[in-house]
Amino acid sequence: MEFQAVVMAAGGGSRMTDLTSSIPKPLLPVGNRPLLWYPLNLLERAGFEEVIVITRKEIQKMLNLDTKMKLDFVCISDNMDMGTADSLRHIHQKIKTDVLVLSCDLITDVDLYKVVDLFRTHDATLSMLMKKTHEPTEVVPGQKGKKKPVEQRDFIGVDDTGKRLLFMANEADLDEELVIKRSILQKHPRMHIRTGLMDAHLYCLKKYVVDFLVENRTITSLRSELIPHLVRKQFSSPASLQQGLDNKEEDQKKKEQASLDIYSFIKEDNSLLKPAPDNSCWNDHRGDMNVTLHEGKVRCYVHIMKEGLCYRVNTLGLYIEANRQVPKLLLNLGLEEPLVHGSAQITDRGMVGSDSMIGSSTQIGEKTSIKHSIIGSMCTIKDKVKITNCIIMNSVTIEEGCCLQGSVICHNAVIEKGADIKDCLIGSDQRLESKAKHVNEVIVGTEQLMEI
Repeated sequence: MEFQAVVMAAGGGSRMTDLTSSIPKPLLPVGNRPLLWYPLNLLERAGFEEVIVITRKEIQKMLNLDTKMKLDFVCISDNMDMGTADSLRHIHQKIKTDVLVLSCDLITDVDLYKVVDLFRTHDATLSMLMKKTHEPTEVVPGQKGKKKPVEQRDFIGVDDTGKRLLFMANEADLDEELVIKRSILQKHPRMHIRTGLMDAHLYCLKKYVVDFLVENRTITSLRSELIPHLVRKQFSSPASLQQGLDNKEEDQKKKEQASLDIYSFIKEDNSLLKPAPDNSCWNDHRGDMNVTLHEGKVRCYVHIMKEGLCYRVNTLGLYIEANRQVPKLLLNLGLEEPLVHGSAQITDRGMVGSDSMIGSSTQIGEKTSIKHSIIGSMCTIKDKVKITNCIIMNSVTIEEGCCLQGSVICHNAVIEKGADIKDCLIGSDQRLESKAKHVNEVIVGTEQLMEI
């Protein structure tokens, strides 16, 4: 087994709490499939037979996934607040090989081998996936007129090939200047700094990186701590090669630091088997050969998607956008399933657009029009209803004469006769009164109305 696959599915969806307060993030329906199905399908298409899924007990109980892979669920206690690095550390005894780590909110049609082959070809410590940031084009329910939060940009430095990852920093961690270490520029005098790239949270990692995490418990996040750390380490010397200290106490401190250095976890190769360019004097390195022999053992690469679909469903806007793109995605994946489930009942006078999806056992009444929308399973949509640009989850009832535009209606909601809903999010189990009018509102939980 060359790789083990791990899917992170324990996060709470902190950037989309209006949705995830009642529906766990991995179970959010996207194109009438749970969000977690998409990274699992990506792995299955790439030939994986087993996957470790890190999740919570309540999520595992509710999952009903159509997959041929063996799923090894590892459940984290609800009262444990774990970052992604903590979660990987938690399962370290199961990790026997190099590892491919994905987030449960990744939806993409990427050819996974493009990321894996970078890892293999360059014997990399890390290879990862990125794509140009996608800004949702649809109106986000409840956010019209609201000032959009300013996202901190990532600065990504790559070489001329666009594949070697040389530099990585977030705007929040920088002063007014972007400082590039001299050691990077000596090796790579030409570097391309890019912004506007999205980290897809798909990482190939060497087994020794997991070993390093087990010992270095100060790192809690893969994305914000471990990955930047590995990128920085490419062009720094191992701690054991840095200048010695006279003081015994400082010497001891230095030994402890060296034991936590990523280089100390890399297994030494037999030097006789190393290629001559790396350990002979006839190489392109200058200076101390001791440093040269260690340098270059940490190597980071990135595959930047130029075309295709790649979303991280971590905001309400991106959740809506992903649902819009699902029919195209399923077609790209060769899953030629009917957009209208065979068990759905649509009257002869009901109209369903060719870009809409209708789930199993849903009933649609006469003179009802559905355009650019996703309708879940076991819904009852009565006569003379107009639904445009909406996401309707499971077991929703929409009574006669309602008009819904640009809205998300969560599980088990009831919309009574003649209601007019535009650009709203209606939470699970909510009931809207007859002839109610709501525009740009979020109606969730115990607070019946919450204006944004």
